[in-house]
Amino acid sequence: MSLFDTRVPAVLLRIDRNPFHHGTLGAVRSLGRAGVDVHVVADCARSPLGVSRYVSRLHTPPPPGASPADIAAVLRRVAARIARPAVLIPMDDASAVAVGRMRTEPAPAYLLPDLPGALTERVADKAELAGVCASLGVPHPETLVPEGPAEAARAAWRLGLPLVAKWSRPWLVPPGSGLRSTVLVHSAREAGELYRRADEAGSRLLLQAFLPPGTDRDWFFHGYADRSGAVRAGGAGRKTRARPRGAGLTAVGRWTPNPQVRALAERITGELGYRGIFDLDFRRCGTTGRYHLLDFNPRPGAQFRLFTDTAGLDVVRALHLDLTGRPLPEGAARPGRTFVVENYAPLSALRPAPDGRELAWHAADDRAPGRALWTLWGRHVTTRLLHRLHPRSRRPGAGGPARARVVRQATVPATDRADRPDDERAGSH
Repeated sequence: MSLFDTRVPAVLLRIDRNPFHHGTLGAVRSLGRAGVDVHVVADCARSPLGVSRYVSRLHTPPPPGASPADIAAVLRRVAARIARPAVLIPMDDASAVAVGRMRTEPAPAYLLPDLPGALTERVADKAELAGVCASLGVPHPETLVPEGPAEAARAAWRLGLPLVAKWSRPWLVPPGSGLRSTVLVHSAREAGELYRRADEAGSRLLLQAFLPPGTDRDWFFHGYADRSGAVRAGGAGRKTRARPRGAGLTAVGRWTPNPQVRALAERITGELGYRGIFDLDFRRCGTTGRYHLLDFNPRPGAQFRLFTDTAGLDVVRALHLDLTGRPLPEGAARPGRTFVVENYAPLSALRPAPDGRELAWHAADDRAPGRALWTLWGRHVTTRLLHRLHPRSRRPGAGGPARARVVRQATVPATDRADRPDDERAGSH
């Protein structure tokens, strides 16, 4: 008898148009292998995901920039086609925030964790997260939210250079704008110029003290907070390679038990009353050893399949089991296991992995996405190179009044931001 209630399908919702979102494929495979029908509401054109044998049905996603009402209409349409309750799993921040805003709208067609919608938006917003950390006493890089280009320049001198610049709601940054969710700023003038594009970015610019990356400094924790608030499945991992280097997503990660990171993750989710899947990113200060929370993602992290225990449990399976009233099996951790994104770290995918390895795209029981990856990735890289050779001109937006708001936070010693080599890139996850 299956552990899962296979009568209840899963609906994966992703608003982000990234065709190479391997986390969505991981969720499709995880639940599909368990016998669950998996429906995908996402743009799968030019994506390896669309050819997975475990996709039960593809559905047209909401259009870019869709309102909550538009997203709700899409979910109603999908629910009508499925004609039975389903577990709804947002796969990116935009969809997690949208679902959080319409908590009562999806019921009873969809099963969701009992989580206040405002909390989802609060932790996903990079500026609001600084306030969350302040209220919990959790270390977080000193953060300023300027209210004008001149104040952005002054904030740069106050924080010290280089510094990290982030858009508070990166899911609102329009594709093709040339804006990145996180960049390393090297001058006060650069900070002011970046502020002038706030209208284009769609959210506030925040400036943050820089904690440099380094060996054993970038950590993440994936987990599932069940209906009682207990953290199940998941674990702590160390980012050994990122793309871009020191500033981006996990290209290679390793399951590395860390009691300090686990205790911090459990305290954060417990005090917030969080329920559901979460992905936290930490950076350890090289001087003090303190772990600073950089990001709180209220949805599965792209590398969540790294944390598959001996019972086959991961955070996505834990969610489905818990919401359908099934017990979660007790498995043992598999420390040393690695996760590799082949198109970002192809050589790492070929090296021996004695403790086990999870590949983002290739799988023996689902070969089509792995085969499709290289053709699609080649086209993607070629297109980007052509765009770089013929950049489009962009006009900066107008700035606002020059006054800054300081985001108060937990007391952090000045030494936590004293080791900032100029040749390192920004820390973002």
